[in-house]
Amino acid sequence: MAKDRALVTGANRGIGLAIVERLAREGHPTLLCARDLSAGEAEAVRLRGQGLDVTALALDVARPASIAAAVAAARKIGPVGILVNNAGVLSEGNLLDMPQADIDDALAVHVAGPLALVRALAPDMAARGRGRIVNMSSGWGAFAQGLGGPGPYGFTKAALNALTVALARDLGPKVKVNAMSPGWVRTRMGGAGAPRTTEQGADTAYWLATLPDDGPTGGFFQDRKPIAW
Repeated sequence: MAKDRALVTGANRGIGLAIVERLAREGHPTLLCARDLSAGEAEAVRLRGQGLDVTALALDVARPASIAAAVAAARKIGPVGILVNNAGVLSEGNLLDMPQADIDDALAVHVAGPLALVRALAPDMAARGRGRIVNMSSGWGAFAQGLGGPGPYGFTKAALNALTVALARDLGPKVKVNAMSPGWVRTRMGGAGAPRTTEQGADTAYWLATLPDDGPTGGFFQDRKPIAW
């Protein structure tokens, strides 16, 4: 049986790239999406050289026109059964005096862009009776952990968590929508001092992307276990 095709945003480095590699190594044709197509294509070429089915697409989740173009390109390749909303931005500063553009960008990347992708791709998943959507959140987006992080990061990740619950309600049990925290991972965003590898950060995303039909939906997870909102 053919495995579901995956689309992963923010995937030319870090956790996103680790998610692409894991999915592709497990037999899922994977669309590696990146704002910088040349960077995405370089990684896709490397992975195809290892025999993996990986295609790079240009996608800036902060731009509706870019989302529309990427979705159209993906549909020409084939149906998407897995969506991983991984792209993220981290802005420093105080919410009261930081540039409005930084706040708008965080809202677009963490909330509006993921919603637009779900609205574009989930109806086809629902029509096929199967789909998996993974929203890359953070412990900084959890009220239980105090909404941490600088600038708009924490509250926009909290909004992504709320969106996860609402989408799970509206899509029903066959299209599973879950949020996850990767923990503190050694990436450009996480820094060299983080204790976790990108592979460790990607593991729960892979698990949620390949849940069985009786798996959870509308939840928040880390290390394959539920965590508090």
